[in-house]
Amino acid sequence: MSAQDINCLQNSFQKAINMSGSPGIVSTSPTQSFMNTLPRRLSTSKQSKALKPFSTGDIKILLLENVNTAAIQIFKEQGYQVDFYKSSLPEEDLIEKIKDVHAIGIRSKTKLTANVLQHARNLVVIGCFCIGTNQVDLDYAANMGVAVFNSPFSNSRSVAELVIAEIISLARQLGDRSIELHTGTWNKVSARCWEIRGKTLGIIGYGHIGSQLSVLAEAMGMHVIYYDIVTIMALGTAKQVSTLDELLNKSDFVSLHVPETSETKNMLSFPQFAAMKDGAYVINASRGTVVDIPALVQAMQAGKIAGAALDVYPNEPGKNGANTYNDDLNSWTSQLVSLPNVILTPHIGGSTEEAQSAIGIEVAHSLSKYINEGNSVGSVNFPEVSLRSLDFDQENTVRVLYIHRNVPGVLKTVNNILSSHNIEKQFSDSNGDIAYLIADISQVNQSDIKNIYDELNQTSAKISIRLLY
Repeated sequence: MSAQDINCLQNSFQKAINMSGSPGIVSTSPTQSFMNTLPRRLSTSKQSKALKPFSTGDIKILLLENVNTAAIQIFKEQGYQVDFYKSSLPEEDLIEKIKDVHAIGIRSKTKLTANVLQHARNLVVIGCFCIGTNQVDLDYAANMGVAVFNSPFSNSRSVAELVIAEIISLARQLGDRSIELHTGTWNKVSARCWEIRGKTLGIIGYGHIGSQLSVLAEAMGMHVIYYDIVTIMALGTAKQVSTLDELLNKSDFVSLHVPETSETKNMLSFPQFAAMKDGAYVINASRGTVVDIPALVQAMQAGKIAGAALDVYPNEPGKNGANTYNDDLNSWTSQLVSLPNVILTPHIGGSTEEAQSAIGIEVAHSLSKYINEGNSVGSVNFPEVSLRSLDFDQENTVRVLYIHRNVPGVLKTVNNILSSHNIEKQFSDSNGDIAYLIADISQVNQSDIKNIYDELNQTSAKISIRLLY
């Protein structure tokens, strides 16, 4: 690179830095500014134009709970500032940290309540690096104009494999035999130890994990039935049953794969355990509230249930460490741990290197695309809106991201504001009370950008505005 090129690059970077300001008013990125100085080459295929929010170095990302390094690398490649912690934070520390960040990445332990989110002045997007999103107040976030993304598929195989391992371990009482041998006791027995071939597995919730488990179980020679609130096409020779009671009556093993909702709370309790086969087994790797654990304890003490494997609990420790799983956390813990043939794992269903890497990549890309392009496809609390990328040769074009209340007359008001420019493409959608509009407008100069922002900011339905170019 010549001295002239280096000087040009430095000037472009300095110009971009000087132009950065409010998250609402944005500038081109340093990379884009430099590329604009290069001579254009003719090409048969059009290049996509990278959209960036103000100077990328101004974007602050807070990552908690040891989010996978793949995500960190993706964010750093974007030029974002990344603040990384291996554990969750106490609420008062979280409130302080979240005040200035534009994005936050969490797993299952961090609780983003309304009390926490109300302090997030610049927050644009939340990434849940896991399947569940019940740890986030989704409605409050949406009303702030904050989109929430998760990874609903990436750890499905890891959870399904763990459940298969637990089915075999329960059938053979491996947990008890291992503990005995660790303490010097040789106890070679076959009583009440079974092959899983030919047994019936009942799957409650036939989504991504449940269906993966179905395939693996059939490969092991099991018969599979499943219950779901919607009709779902079976994989292999699995069969859907019409009621939960039918599944419980017929199953030797019952595995739960449902979200945490008011309908699924204590989904298995005293009546359901009574409906199960004598000597059946229970596996829960979904959410801690779906099994009534005191009822499970009583069913096992009575000999109704022969074994259980639990990976999730109503209350879980905020960090790793000795003596954190005790009766102070859940009052029944000492009773549960005293039972034979009970496998307890610390919420590790999706904790494999492969799953965490895939989750890190998926969620990090979703957050980056939302920050850089406004693409909300895959958001769990937001209208799913996207526009195709701008072509590289489209100069003086601005992308308007307008999040607003879903009330009549808004589009007319917005289009009147944008009417002095050419609206090249536009798309909007709504989700309940929240609506989201993206529009690409051309023939825009620097002075126009502030005017557009100010006029949109004065609209009564406005929740949040960003301008990208």
